[in-house]
Amino acid sequence: MVKETKLYDLLGVSPTASDAEIKKGYRKAALKYHPDKAGDDPSAAEKFKEVSQAYEILSDGDKRTMYDQYGLDFVLHGGIPQDASGGPGGPGGMPEGMGGFPGGFSGFQQGGPGGAKTFRFSTGGPGGGGFSGFTPNDPFNVFFSSFGNDPDLAGLFGGGGRGPGGGGGARFSTNGHPFGGMGGMPGGMPGGMPDMESPRGENPVYTVKLQLSLEDLAKGVTKKMKINRRRAGGTEEKILSITVKPGWKAGTKLTYAGEGDIQPNGRHQDVVFVIEEKPHPVFKRDGNNLSMELELTLKEALLGFSKVVSTIDGRKLKIENKQPIQPGHVIRYPGQGMPISKSPGTKGDLEIIIKVRFPSSLTEAQRSELEKVL
Repeated sequence: MVKETKLYDLLGVSPTASDAEIKKGYRKAALKYHPDKAGDDPSAAEKFKEVSQAYEILSDGDKRTMYDQYGLDFVLHGGIPQDASGGPGGPGGMPEGMGGFPGGFSGFQQGGPGGAKTFRFSTGGPGGGGFSGFTPNDPFNVFFSSFGNDPDLAGLFGGGGRGPGGGGGARFSTNGHPFGGMGGMPGGMPGGMPDMESPRGENPVYTVKLQLSLEDLAKGVTKKMKINRRRAGGTEEKILSITVKPGWKAGTKLTYAGEGDIQPNGRHQDVVFVIEEKPHPVFKRDGNNLSMELELTLKEALLGFSKVVSTIDGRKLKIENKQPIQPGHVIRYPGQGMPISKSPGTKGDLEIIIKVRFPSSLTEAQRSELEKVL
């Protein structure tokens, strides 16, 4: 028996719905109320936020359990269960000064003094301080994280736009919706709601994935990104210049303070680029080191070889061996790997991993000759 059914009703599903049914219900509702589908209807924009919040809670097992038992107010605001006795720190109540939620909450259990529900909290989770409740994510981020590759999304961009991972600088339009979104960025930068729960004094953050080749990360590169952003005077274009230093790794973040859309509270979004490394056809990266496979014939593995390979920065490296070599053998070349960003002028190692191509069959004559010499 659930305490309330509001979130299930928003998605048009029952409280016993499976995860797949919840996702299907959210998809239907989100496509119905999406600002680019519903036009200028302010009630649709609000519904879009509500169904996104409903899905975010019901698609998470822990949050759904809390909602079923204590209702939406408890999940959103960190309230105390109505059937719990005592105040903060008392029997069945919330321990005062424990870890923040989300992040600090680590589960719950039945029982406790007087049969009331009791909770346990960790003190090292994100958020710190007291119990703080659930902070909804950007509704557009919830939408695209669930259906970013869905072909039905094409209609939301006038037939020619793209969601995450797309290209062409398509702008995400919200048809005048007051919370808008920032677009026009190569790589498909969808619009988004402001982070209404941002800590006091901090700008909401808009995160963009910046995919770079291993060559770009090895030599350094400057990328120019054109964005369309909403300002007090209307929409404007801005070119952001992103300088990537040699040796930077995936996960490196570059913050452009206040360069995003204006928010209802007058603040501007910070645009944060997060570097992602594209897969390379030859090299694999491990920290500052690189590795590659070098395939040899059986003859070369037994009798020796001389080959030339290209390094990540385009230089030629001669590799020779005069003795038999085993598959999987590693030849290490110090200083031929990735630049070390914190130590300019130094590089990691290059590892050459030997791979031997064995013949799929042998003739009787070949077998006889091999038996003589092996």
